[in-house]
Amino acid sequence: MPQIKKSHLLRVPTQPNCPARIFQRDDGLTVVYQQVSTSPVVVTDVWVRAGAASEPDEWSGMAHFLEHMVFKGTARLAPGSFDRAIESCGGVTNAATSHDYAHFFITTAATHFHETLPHLAELLLRAAIPEEEFGREREVVLEEILQSYDNPDDLLFEATMEELYRSHPYRRPVLGTEESLMARSPEEMRNFHSFHYQPDKMTVVVVGGVSEAEALDRVDECFQNFPTPTNCPNARIEAEPPLLNVRRRELRLPRLEMARLNLAWVGPGIDRLSDAYGLDLLSVVLAAGRASRLVRELRERRQWVQGITSYFSLQRDSSLFTISAWLDPAYLEVVERTIVDRLHQLHVELVPEAELDRAKRQLRNDYAFSTETPAQLAGLYGYYQTLTQAEIAVKYPDCIQVFDAETLRQLARQYLTIDRYVATVAIGDEW
Repeated sequence: MPQIKKSHLLRVPTQPNCPARIFQRDDGLTVVYQQVSTSPVVVTDVWVRAGAASEPDEWSGMAHFLEHMVFKGTARLAPGSFDRAIESCGGVTNAATSHDYAHFFITTAATHFHETLPHLAELLLRAAIPEEEFGREREVVLEEILQSYDNPDDLLFEATMEELYRSHPYRRPVLGTEESLMARSPEEMRNFHSFHYQPDKMTVVVVGGVSEAEALDRVDECFQNFPTPTNCPNARIEAEPPLLNVRRRELRLPRLEMARLNLAWVGPGIDRLSDAYGLDLLSVVLAAGRASRLVRELRERRQWVQGITSYFSLQRDSSLFTISAWLDPAYLEVVERTIVDRLHQLHVELVPEAELDRAKRQLRNDYAFSTETPAQLAGLYGYYQTLTQAEIAVKYPDCIQVFDAETLRQLARQYLTIDRYVATVAIGDEW
């Protein structure tokens, strides 16, 4: 058993019903810890507030590219040695980047926590970004971009974001573009890394079968000697002006047999979290499951669509509400008119109690199913701590339960406007 030392992390008061414990160091590093004594594994998930929205326009794609380059080693770890070290313990590792964050995680047997965490900290704090690997890995990222061009749903999503966000960095693809990536240098990436991968922008989440004392001691010991920040251009984040009408864009794509229709609205940011939860409920009422309104009418009864879904995505500055349909092009206009009409119905009529209860039950069940494993819990805590506060994550089921029909009607009127939205269509080039 490793020797336990006194940690420099101080406990942050949390809500009584929060099973996780939150700690912070004087330099701003935050640690979220929850013991799962019945679990033989431990998940360490490190979140950094350095997603695509942190990039200046000319550096588009830098955050995601850096995610790749972090694994290319340090002065002490050769490329590939990190993966070998984790895999030799039977562990797994991965990473992801969004507009609001990047995160890196490892899952290992709890007995290997002490020996594997230093490798992850070494990569994140001291990424070398070697020039010989930079060019090779850039080709990998460029291939990802080219593959996204072959996916009509990816193309439609990016077109939607460009129309919905004309000022905010959310308009830019997380992957960047071929032009922006080819213009970047290893030195610029090192500047981006040293500027953003700092303790006050980082949260380390540890969940699983490891004691609190061991977790805090090892995190405190490993996450020291952060890089000295260097100059880095700041992202230009402007307030997104409100939509004043319906914005439309049509994509003509080869070999597309089924058309796509995407309707999108700007939702609240993290500062209006209660409104966001209400829109989550409205997305379920509209098109989540066979019992939802649009699925029942447009797919089951009228058979105008092959499939239809509604999705609410919470983002830090402003969120995204979408209704997406796969359909024969002949039904595009009537399906859009019907969706808009059903939104207007939400503006004037109250959602019946039984329907509202079904939506609440579905979201509470989804939440329960998504918090069963250490990896799921670590992801949930890291996501919320990066956007706001980790302890808020456990309040979700109770917050959903208190909504009434009148509040939902007011939210529908405020956010799901019937004359101000973005409509993007993908259609085969033979039509």
